[in-house]
Amino acid sequence: MNEHARLLAQVPLFTSLPHNELEHLATSLRLLEIPPHAVIVHEGEQGGHLYIVLEGALEVVKALGTPDERLIGVRGPGEFVGEAALFNPDGQRTASVRSREASRVWEMTREDFSAVLQRQPPMAYEIVRVLSRRLSASHNNALRDLQEKNRRLSEAYEELKAAQAQLIEKERLERELKVAQEIQMSILPRALPHLPGFDFGAHLVSARWVGGDFYDFIPLDDHTLGIVVGDVTDKGVPAAIFMAQTRALLRAEAVRAGSPREALQRVNQHLLDMNQQGLFATVLYGVLDAATGAFAYARAGHEPPMICSADGVLLRTSRRGGQPLGILDEPLLDEQSVPVPQGGTLLLYTDGVTESRNEQHTLFGEERLTAALRAQLGTAAQNVCDKLLEAVIMHQGTASQFDDVTLVAVYSHRNH
Repeated sequence: MNEHARLLAQVPLFTSLPHNELEHLATSLRLLEIPPHAVIVHEGEQGGHLYIVLEGALEVVKALGTPDERLIGVRGPGEFVGEAALFNPDGQRTASVRSREASRVWEMTREDFSAVLQRQPPMAYEIVRVLSRRLSASHNNALRDLQEKNRRLSEAYEELKAAQAQLIEKERLERELKVAQEIQMSILPRALPHLPGFDFGAHLVSARWVGGDFYDFIPLDDHTLGIVVGDVTDKGVPAAIFMAQTRALLRAEAVRAGSPREALQRVNQHLLDMNQQGLFATVLYGVLDAATGAFAYARAGHEPPMICSADGVLLRTSRRGGQPLGILDEPLLDEQSVPVPQGGTLLLYTDGVTESRNEQHTLFGEERLTAALRAQLGTAAQNVCDKLLEAVIMHQGTASQFDDVTLVAVYSHRNH
C-alpha cells in the first residue's frame, strides 16, 4: 500500500474500505495545499466537491463576512466537509469553509463520491453516523446557546427592572425637589420693597435644586427697612431647611430687637437650641434709614458690604471679627454703620459670587466684582444685580456652578 493509501486508511470515513479501494482513491483524489484564512467553500454557491482534512484545521462558518457571522464547527485531521452539497439535489452549499491555519486536504469530486458509495455501500453508514453525531452536537450547542441567551435575557430583564425602579425613584425625588425649590423660592420676598429715596434689586441662583443662601427685606417702620443676606454651610435640603429656620427667626426678632446686633444674638440662641446637624449660617443683617441714608449692620461671619459712590470711589468697610450663627453661645459680631451716598450703590452678596470658578479654576474674586459694580454706576439696583450675575456666569463659562449665588443691591437717589 502506498503512502497516500496508508494515510487514507487512517481517516475514520475510509477505515472499513478494503486495500484495493484505498489504492484506487489514493490515485483519484487530489491533494491540495490551503494557505491560512483561505475560503474554499462559499455558502449558497453550487458545490461538487467533498474535502477530507489531512493536516491543519478548517472552520465551518455561517453568514461569513457579515455582522451575523457565526462559527458552527472546526474540522481537523481525518474529518470532512462539503458533504451537504453532494446530498442536496441542487448542490447548494449550506455554509462557508475557511482554513484556520495552513492545511492539506484531499478533494473528492461528486463523481468519485457517488462511485465509491456504489462500490462500498457500508461507507454510507459511516457518513450517516458522522452526520448524526454532528447534528447531535449542533443541537446541543444550539440548546446551550439558547440557555445562555435566556440567562442573559433574564439578567437584562432584572437590570431593566432595577433601572426602571431607579428612574421612577429619580423622577419622584426630582418632583419632590421641584416642590421644595418652589417652596424655598416662595419664602423669598415676592416683591422688592419701597423706601423713599432708594431703589432695590436682588438675585438668588441655587447651585442645586435647593440651597442655603437667602435674602430678605423686613419693613420696620415708615423710614427704616431691615435687609438681610445669609449663607448656610453645606447645600441641598438640610441647608434649605436650616435657612428657612434662620430666616423665620430673624424676621421675628428683627421687629423686637433694638439693634441688628441684638437681633442676631437672639437668633443665635434659638439656633443653638434646635441645631442637631451641626450646621451654621453666616449672616449680614442691617437697617437702612431713609432719613439719614445710613446703613447700620451687624455681621456674623459674612462677607462685608460693598459701597460704591457716584464717582466710583469704593468705600472700604472693616473685616474685623464676625463669627457664624448656630455654633457658639456668644459669637463675635462685627457692628458698623456706613452711609449710602447719593447716587451710590450698596451691594450685599454671598461668597458664591466671589468664589465662582471657571474651567481653569480661577476665582471671580473681589476685583472683578468691584469692576463690574463700577461699570453699572448710576443705574437701577435691579440692573446692577442683572449685570453682576451676567458677569459671574460669563466668567464661569462651561464650569459647573459650585455654590449658591446671591446679590442684593441698594441704589440711593435720595436728596440731601
